This record gives sequence, C-alpha cells and structure tokens, in this order.
Amino acid sequence: MDVPGRWKDLDFLLNRSGNITGPDFEPDPAVREFLHDSCRVLCVGAGGLGCELLKDLALTGFGNIDVIDMDTIDVSNLNRQFLFRLKDVGKPKAEVAAERIRSRVAGVQVTPHFCRIEEKPIEFYEEFHVIILGLDSLEARRYMNQVACSLLAYDTDGKPDLSTIKPLVDGGTEGFKGHARVIIPGFTPCFECTLWLFPPQVKFPLCTLAETPRSPAHCIEYAHVIQWGRDRPDEEFDADIEEHMKWMYEHALARAQEFGIQGVTYQLTQGVVKNIIPAIPSTNAIVAAACTLEALKMVTMCSTQMQNYMMYIGTDGIYTHTAAYEQDPLCSICSPGILFQVQSSMTLQQVIEAIAKERSLDKPSVSYGAENLYMHGPLEELTKHNLSKVIGDLVDGDGSVLQVNDKKLAFTLRLKLKFTDTQMLDVNGTS
Repeated sequence: MDVPGRWKDLDFLLNRSGNITGPDFEPDPAVREFLHDSCRVLCVGAGGLGCELLKDLALTGFGNIDVIDMDTIDVSNLNRQFLFRLKDVGKPKAEVAAERIRSRVAGVQVTPHFCRIEEKPIEFYEEFHVIILGLDSLEARRYMNQVACSLLAYDTDGKPDLSTIKPLVDGGTEGFKGHARVIIPGFTPCFECTLWLFPPQVKFPLCTLAETPRSPAHCIEYAHVIQWGRDRPDEEFDADIEEHMKWMYEHALARAQEFGIQGVTYQLTQGVVKNIIPAIPSTNAIVAAACTLEALKMVTMCSTQMQNYMMYIGTDGIYTHTAAYEQDPLCSICSPGILFQVQSSMTLQQVIEAIAKERSLDKPSVSYGAENLYMHGPLEELTKHNLSKVIGDLVDGDGSVLQVNDKKLAFTLRLKLKFTDTQMLDVNGTS
C-alpha cells in the first residue's frame, strides 16, 4: 500500500499535532504503518450501509478488514448496494463485497465470513481492535453489544480493565434519517442503556388481522402472526430462510386475493416481516463516513472522540445533532454488577436458588473472580462442596461481584452482592 503520495491527506492527520487531537496522541509515521499492517477491524453487515463502510475503511487506510454477513444478494439490493452486480445475484454478500474491495483498492486485505454472527465463538471477536456495525436488525445489534460487553472485565474497585475493552461503532439508517454512535464498554452507554432510543415496532390488532384486513400489511401480518403458528406449529419462523419467506408471501397473497386487496409483493412481505425501512443511498454514505471517521479516531487518537451519539435527519435540508448520553449504572449488560440482596449467612446453594428464581434461570453456574464457586457439567464434582458453605466466607464482603452463567443467558450476568444482615459498626468498632 506504499505508493508515493497515496496517503498524503492521511499523513496530514497522523504526522502533525493539533488542538483537537485525542489524549496521548503522538505524531509519528508509525501510526499509519500500524493502521495499514497491524490494525484489524471487523465490519458486521455487507448490505447498503456495509458496502459504504467497506469502501470507506479501505480508502481511509485500514489494511486488514474482515466482513461478516449471512445474506445472499437479491435483485432488489442492486439499486443501492453498489459493490454488487446482476451476475452476483444469489451469491454471498460478504464474499462478493470482499472480492470487489480487494480488486478496486490495492494492498487491502478483506476476509469474508458467510455465516450468522452467533456462529462465531467469542474468541473470534477478541481478535479485532474495533468492530463497526452496519446492521438493520435490533436483535443483531443487541447481540453484538452483548459480545463486546461480555469481554469487559472490572477490577476489584469496580474500574474497567482497559486491556479488555472492545470498542464498537454503530451506524443505522431509516430512509432519510440515520445515526452514528460510539460505544466504549465501561465508559459510554452501551446499546441496552439507550434501548429507549428505538421506537417500538408497529403492531396491528389481532381482530383486524383476523376479520377485517384493509391493507397489504394486514394480510402479511395475518400469515406471519396467525397462519404460520396454525399451519406449522412445530416450526419456528426464520425470516432468513428462503423457503419460509416464500411460504409467507404465498399465503399473504392468497389472503389478499380473498379480500380483494392489491399490493402484496415478495419484497413488501420481506419488508413487513423484517420491519425493513426503504434505504436511501445518500443516507448510507453520510452515516458510513461518520462511522469510519470515528473508527479512525479510535485507532489513531488523531482527534477527540464523538460524545457519543450523532443523529442525522435529511428530510428537510440537512440537520445533525450530537448528544452525550449517560451510562445506566444498573444496566444488566455493561455495568460492574446489578445489585442483588442476600444475607451473608446464606449458603451458596441458597444464593444460587435465589438467583435462579429472580432471573428465571435453569441451572446457573457461579464464579467469583477467577474462582469457580459452583459449576454444572464436568466441573460439578470439583465445586459442589462449596454449596454448603456460607456466601460470606466465599467472597470478600459487601459489594463483591458474582459472575453467573446459564443456558438461558446469552452472556455472563454480573451481580453485585448487597448483604442485608451486615451490622454497622461505630467508631469504637462495636455494633
């Protein structure tokens, strides 16, 4: 990637000091070398926003990019996902996007992963310096947020261990609206902290769907909410399985014809079921540029970071607003621990039963720091002797944080113990 003059503009940022550089920034040509040769960035999603992100990352100087996407290319993608051509229809988005970037931007390595994000082990995500999200799914965003926060460790004082932080940059678009945000687990609000920013999905009354449908969306939701469960009760509907989506379209179309309703198409069926908002290429470009710039600032510290959420509205002119949202101290995903009241005289068995009851868990395993207090499975024989021990003897007192794992939990749950039977001592040490 070392072509004379190619990175002139980037060098202006990385080789000079300034008034808005990030903390501890030191101008040095080695910064660009790190960006090109050693830094690894993961782009999650290769759709409309993902294509823009991959292009921007490669042209900004990131030399080692991975992209993960489970979708294949559809004809409807071609109007805005510019890395794809008609001949690519039916092929994996990640693989085609990676090849196109490699062929257009000399020297960049792009590694595709054609799979679901859940199929990758947690160790896979640990390999990257920064993760950028170009997703159109609330559930996928929440999953990646949980991945990043599950890697975060806290010291005994409740301070984040800096070596365990996995920063996220999240971008999203809805028509002429979009956002870019920075998530530094342990320091900025995570996705769960600000879940209220996302409006609830529109739901139709069941009586309307079942008795008086008046629009194509009503027919599609009837097939989705009512007919699927009635006709295929033993199968869970998956919008990413082509056969499931075709079934949904065919039954929605039949429902529409029964009531004389026009307008049910396969593309509309996908949009209603997946809650897809039509994408605008210019919005994707603006949001991707903001996300890429934040990723560059994260890795090089060449400028101060966004604090911490940028909103873009392009319906009437161009409007942006940046807000510094605050971390939720009681967040179950990114906080040092959720307060959990117990008595110090309770046995570990009683504490585990209380946790399982309050959190609706099945068979929770519990650890404290690096010590496994009780584990199901192969380690059960080695740890079950702790079940009869008093919790006050197993931890270091009030404020100790237990790590809880269970098959019903996607990631580790942190619980900060509050002993309700601890007596207060006066200045003479007497109760």
